[in-house]
Amino acid sequence: MDLPLSAESVPLLIELEAVGSTNTELISRAGDEDLPSFATFVTANQTGGRGRLDRRWTAPSGTSLAISVLVRPRRDDGARLDPESLGWLPLLAGVAMSRAVAELVPESVELKWPNDVLIGGRKVSGILAELTPAGDIVIGSGLNTTMTIEQLPVATATSLVIEGAAVSGVEDRALAGYLQYLQRLLGRFFAAGGDAAAGGLARVVADSCATLGRRVRVELPGAAPVVGVAIELDDAGRLVVRQERNQRVITVAAGDVTHLRYE
Repeated sequence: MDLPLSAESVPLLIELEAVGSTNTELISRAGDEDLPSFATFVTANQTGGRGRLDRRWTAPSGTSLAISVLVRPRRDDGARLDPESLGWLPLLAGVAMSRAVAELVPESVELKWPNDVLIGGRKVSGILAELTPAGDIVIGSGLNTTMTIEQLPVATATSLVIEGAAVSGVEDRALAGYLQYLQRLLGRFFAAGGDAAAGGLARVVADSCATLGRRVRVELPGAAPVVGVAIELDDAGRLVVRQERNQRVITVAAGDVTHLRYE
């Protein structure tokens, strides 16, 4: 790949020819204090990628990007952020990716809680954030770039090129846009000391999240699915859902969300 725009966007960009998981690779090296915040690993050939809930994420070589960004969450005075605030990082990464994708395709782009990017209701990108042993964060993302219809893993997926993005330089333009937006958003978050509400970023996420106000089904780990209306995000970025069955409100920290039509 030729990634000049992306290389200029972050302090360090390392392109890997092939790797099992960019997240695993970056986490293994995150203990090196010389590795700066926003150091980025990227490959077009990830062979053992992981999604949320330990699902495997695979794609034909050369048709998608696997991206991992090291984030060292610090306030402007150098102190670490409150760990309770870190749940906002993958949400803000989802906003960054949705903005980058929207610049490349003519169709409408949506962000589905917690951090799936959809074009016309089909998934083009997903994000998985993981803690390092030292308490930093690696934000991993997968982005389908040049995948054809025949190569899609499921009918609910799509790619930038399928949705009308110009093929030439699409990887570099998409990656550079994502990295630039991510640094701006997280820079604001750090400057606000990890207070998403005070920094105006809770509103940014809410305004970007197409899940809010929608009828949804939430698949919860180890529990029965919940159907209801997504009404808001709480102070930690968790999804608040009013159940159809009994009108009780639940707060969802992790789960698979499906947008439903009203019956």
